[in-house]
Amino acid sequence: MSYLYEMHAHVSEVSTCSPTKAKDFIALYKNTEYAGIVLTDHMNSDTFTQRGLGDAPWDKKIDHFLTGYKAVKEAAGDELAVIMAMEIHFYDNPNDYLVYGITEEFLRSHGDLMAMGAKKFSQLAHENGILFLQAHPFRRNSLVTDWKILDGYEIFNGNPRHYSCNPMAEQWAKYHNKSIVTSGSDFHEPEDAGHGGVYFEKKITTPQELVEELKSGNYTLKKDKFKHTRPE
Repeated sequence: MSYLYEMHAHVSEVSTCSPTKAKDFIALYKNTEYAGIVLTDHMNSDTFTQRGLGDAPWDKKIDHFLTGYKAVKEAAGDELAVIMAMEIHFYDNPNDYLVYGITEEFLRSHGDLMAMGAKKFSQLAHENGILFLQAHPFRRNSLVTDWKILDGYEIFNGNPRHYSCNPMAEQWAKYHNKSIVTSGSDFHEPEDAGHGGVYFEKKITTPQELVEELKSGNYTLKKDKFKHTRPE
């Protein structure tokens, strides 16, 4: 038996680019084949500046960042597992990175994570047993990152409003022998639901279990065919 998890999703409580509230997001995934949600709300400057928190203390920013996770978890109840993660964007480059294995303690303990840059953050992540992957690495405006600082890549991104060059990302991961690869819907709007995910061999309930299963390689990717609704 396998268990399907959404690996890339955003809700409006935190991610300013998503119009979908947590309760509406969860309603789309309940009573489907999905067993859980790995919520990757945006950790970027817009997350805070557009909510009037640009100059707020870091703890205040994390209080806000956690509201999405708490709202999704409450809406899911006992029907779907909800696991905290994030999609981080550093101040010094245009890329997005998926970070799996984070906890509230990690988020609060190291100051402004967005100011670190990819190389320094990668070192911190690895010191804390956290995985650091590049999201949609060949989407327009993304830059090729030093593969040595990454644990892997998102090789299937199901967002229909972006062309993410998924086949190129898959070949790039193979070229660099990255065994940790993921698929996700990159959910923002209702039309995005269910376009991607990962089938694991066991149920996952914590960030640490997610890291262990991704490292094990005992999973397969959901890669749906879909039509791009807004060509880039």
